[in-house]
Amino acid sequence: MSDNPSLPLRGPLGALMFGNFVVACGVLVVPGMLDKLAQDLQVSVPTAGQLLSLAALAMCLGAPLFAAVTSRVDRRLLLTASLLVLGIGHVACALAPSYTVLAVLRPLSVLGAAVLTPQAAATIGLLVPAAQRPAAVTTVFLGWSVASVVGMPLGNLVANWLSWRAGFGLIAVLAFVSAAIVWRSVPGGLRVAPLSLQSWLDVAGSPRLRRILGTTLLWCAGHFMVLGYVTPLFRHFLAAPPGVQAALLGVMGLSGLAGNVLLTRWVGRIGPDRGSRLALGLVAAGLALWCLFSLVTPSLAGMALVVLVWGGGSFAFVSAQQARLAAAAPALASASIALNSSSLYAGQALGATAGGALLATLGYGALGPAGLVTVLLALGLCVLADR
Repeated sequence: MSDNPSLPLRGPLGALMFGNFVVACGVLVVPGMLDKLAQDLQVSVPTAGQLLSLAALAMCLGAPLFAAVTSRVDRRLLLTASLLVLGIGHVACALAPSYTVLAVLRPLSVLGAAVLTPQAAATIGLLVPAAQRPAAVTTVFLGWSVASVVGMPLGNLVANWLSWRAGFGLIAVLAFVSAAIVWRSVPGGLRVAPLSLQSWLDVAGSPRLRRILGTTLLWCAGHFMVLGYVTPLFRHFLAAPPGVQAALLGVMGLSGLAGNVLLTRWVGRIGPDRGSRLALGLVAAGLALWCLFSLVTPSLAGMALVVLVWGGGSFAFVSAQQARLAAAAPALASASIALNSSSLYAGQALGATAGGALLATLGYGALGPAGLVTVLLALGLCVLADR
């Protein structure tokens, strides 16, 4: 494998990046089709939004649990199995006869995601020199950024043109294809060092690592308060039809991809700490613009600017945080990255739950300001963690 992990898009690096792409599409597809799903299953938008909370909670609990119990399992076998579970789970979701059944199946369908995302980062770390790990990790997480271009817009379009069931079915097909690619591309015999209880205690005992993980949780909570309900928000404030909704989501995704590509190129020069602060600043600026262009002067052009700025920092931040943890305590990277995934998913659960509660009680206008305040708290903690 090349010494420059940002160049080759084949072999293990490309396979793991594609695996992250599929996992992210599976996570992001529901927000993109939330309106249609709620309509077809005859539930309210806040009720349908609880699917986001249930899935995120399952991933939050699953990431550290699976990291602890699978450390001795061959990485190729583990990653392939996680994608097969993802595919089977999405087939089951596509066949769900009711909201109640879907609410049971949805958290089970994403357990594979709880394994793949943190373990892909740990696996690529075994295959590249230590000096190249930050860039390799951010490259693997380009899969999430590419999915941001595709996942929500695709879910929105497929749900409106075909059905939400077709959206789940498409994710299943991608998961099975990705499983085959990972099996063929990732070398056999790779294993990470077993995670002892002391590893988890060392992460919990580090003030810096705790603050980094807390930053992830707060950012994701604020982010998902708005993102989890973004298609109903577009409809409410702009009366945007499905095609316009998908276009706005596509702009956000392209901006997210560009931001992550730039971070991957610059992380070696500016460092992951500065990268995290910059990305969070963009997210905060985007949500501040959201408050302006949704509550004060709603306009399509204004909302396009919102998603451009907001998206530019969103997925770059996730990559920067992973690299930040790996640089802060390399010996604890497997445990800290698993806990970062848990923080990410816990933030999703908190954000989706809080967003649904705000939507049901105060209405659509409350989501943007609440998300902005939460992201500003994350930015403050991010700065504090660097001191």
